[in-house]
Amino acid sequence: MLSILTLVNPFIGPNPWPVIRRKRIKKLLPQAMRLSGIDAWVVVCRENANDPLAIHVGGENAGGTMGIVFHYFDGVVSSTGFSPWGEAQGLRDMKVHDTVVSLDQPAKLYSELAKHLMSLNPKRIALNSSGKGIADGLSWSQRNALEKELSPEYRSRLVSAEDLVSEWLSVKLPEEVEIMRKAGELTVQLQKEAYMQVVPGETRDIDVARYIQRRMEELGVDHAWAPDQNPNVNSGYPKGHAGASEKVIEAGDFIQTDFGIKVYGIWCTDYQRFAYVLASGEKEPPVEDLQKWEYAREGHRRVLAAMKPGIRGYDVDHVQREWMKETGSKPVMWGTGHPVGYWAHDVGPYLGGGQRPDPPSGDALRLLRVGQTFAYDGFFCWDVVSGDESTRKFISVEEMAVVTEDGAEYLIPPQEELILIQSPVTTDS
Repeated sequence: MLSILTLVNPFIGPNPWPVIRRKRIKKLLPQAMRLSGIDAWVVVCRENANDPLAIHVGGENAGGTMGIVFHYFDGVVSSTGFSPWGEAQGLRDMKVHDTVVSLDQPAKLYSELAKHLMSLNPKRIALNSSGKGIADGLSWSQRNALEKELSPEYRSRLVSAEDLVSEWLSVKLPEEVEIMRKAGELTVQLQKEAYMQVVPGETRDIDVARYIQRRMEELGVDHAWAPDQNPNVNSGYPKGHAGASEKVIEAGDFIQTDFGIKVYGIWCTDYQRFAYVLASGEKEPPVEDLQKWEYAREGHRRVLAAMKPGIRGYDVDHVQREWMKETGSKPVMWGTGHPVGYWAHDVGPYLGGGQRPDPPSGDALRLLRVGQTFAYDGFFCWDVVSGDESTRKFISVEEMAVVTEDGAEYLIPPQEELILIQSPVTTDS
């Protein structure tokens, strides 16, 4: 049995985020603004109902309403923060922005923002107004206040920051990828450790989930998504995004654990690990069950081989769909994968769209770029009849990968074999 003493939290110590954030603004934001065709980006931050991107732009400590203008010119981004005077020095001390303007009259924030924008004369001004929550942090009242201060000509230059946010946040610096590698190792170690506690016929799905949650608390790591759904341990029929149930784990079950952690309060993981419960005296899974696993695993490997800079998310997903047809898998309603990093479901290209009959659209058309990180599945789905009901079960091998200059690579070694759990030996009476 894996000793719990072998697991330590490698994320104790100074948080690297302040340094990484400054580097992201200097190195990655110019590229994102160029690719999205944005000349100026305005972010407004405030207490209690803050913009989701506040921590990414240095506005997480806003009390009174403050504004930030990022200006892209000649390949370089400069930033100016407009802050109530009582908080201006604190903003300067963060060393995120090139200039911090102290406002003696905070009520004049929007007129100062407008004046600054018009002095820059940008052709396209991005605001955080979008159908995507992460890029939709500007409230109606904030937007209305800013627009009142802009001339009609400048109001016509306002666009959504959705493309900019997607381009910027989806790409991770090498040091961020390294943090997620270490977090991935810990994520998977906890899953393996939990499987070693399973006693078929006694242990329930929820017992496995509670074990992992207890170990998370001991190690001091956070949840990558809602705690009541993390981890999602399932040895029965698919439930989608839901918490673990009271189902008792039995021989012949595949156990699927979908689990992610968050470290430093910033970076997330999203991994699945699969186990199979052998019957008493059984040495390996039945051939038909092992084949399902191998089909799903191979699908994942084929997707990795297809990932490279410049390819659309939809085209990556198409590779998966073709393999599923070839293996006789039933279709699934989900896309192959999604960006992961600052959230378990981050922004960026969507590895999906092939599950629908209509042409690809939206994030499925976004291009993969070097430094983007994804969590994605290799699927195999089959029909199951239980009593009078017919349903489907599936295997969804999920790993994390990063796009490189010449392709993509796994963050940590992927699961190659099923984790086998032996049932207690029984004797005939």
